[in-house]
Amino acid sequence: MTTSELVTAADVELMQGLAQRIAATHPELVNSDASFGELAWNWGRAHTAQGSAWRRRLWFSGGDLVAWGWAQLPRSVRVSDGSVHDVTGSYLAHQVHPDHAALVDEVIDWYDATAPGLERTALPGASDGFALERWASHGYVPDPSGQGDTGSWTQLNQRDLTGLEPPALPDGYRFRTADEAGEEAAVRAHLNAWGPRAYSVEAYRDVRETRGYHDDLHVLVEAPDGTMASSAIMWLDEANRTVEFEPVGTHPGHRRLGLGRSVLLHGMRLAREAGAVHATVACLGAPGHPSARELYYGVGFRKLSQDVPLLKPAAAA
Repeated sequence: MTTSELVTAADVELMQGLAQRIAATHPELVNSDASFGELAWNWGRAHTAQGSAWRRRLWFSGGDLVAWGWAQLPRSVRVSDGSVHDVTGSYLAHQVHPDHAALVDEVIDWYDATAPGLERTALPGASDGFALERWASHGYVPDPSGQGDTGSWTQLNQRDLTGLEPPALPDGYRFRTADEAGEEAAVRAHLNAWGPRAYSVEAYRDVRETRGYHDDLHVLVEAPDGTMASSAIMWLDEANRTVEFEPVGTHPGHRRLGLGRSVLLHGMRLAREAGAVHATVACLGAPGHPSARELYYGVGFRKLSQDVPLLKPAAAA
């Protein structure tokens, strides 16, 4: 077991390797924010600006990483419109290999010691009954804001890459790759879809350096007036021959035109050409948030797993 240190690019690659090993045999046990693509995206887009508030601990067995915790502590985040968002609580991304399930207690103890006196949140998977029991024994309870029909819990969806129908863009729209369109366009496409975010050309350059990123698997849709109207990044896990979409988004002024559907279908065809046979994508799963889920179901994805938002109040020991 290593000591608690700042998260590094090398750490993230080890975490991605564990995600690949678990996804190969127990894909339903890969936690939210612990998948191959989520790790790459979350690290790449934010480590330069926010990495000083990230702590991690790694657990090894026989030279292999078998568990890790990545604590994201309070910080101030400057977003693209110049405003500043203060994060006052803490969040733990984590993963434990199922053959070493008992380590979850050590992960939780380390998290509690790393974020004392703070509200602490985590997102274990609903399929991991043992882990959920252990979290409860440490005083973690379901997060009220994450539960129910309008909660923030997410689900992971999957499909194979056979039987793909062709994409159909409206007249005047065209597909571009990020490499063709350039850095500014790639960043603008993301901000157009998601609004002000802590994302910039510099952050995008970091994203491009992460394991699993490929310029030709970062797809944009350009509108007739030159607006970047939709985009998706696909993270290629060559070992498992799968791609993970993260993120996917469409400009509010260009929605309800089938762009999201088309970018997914086009992306899956490109992924298949790159050697992938399987795709995943995450979305909000609560019934009160149907739009993304219906988009993904409409192109053949189906639910694989979901997370369980947990909370330990700041006042708890």
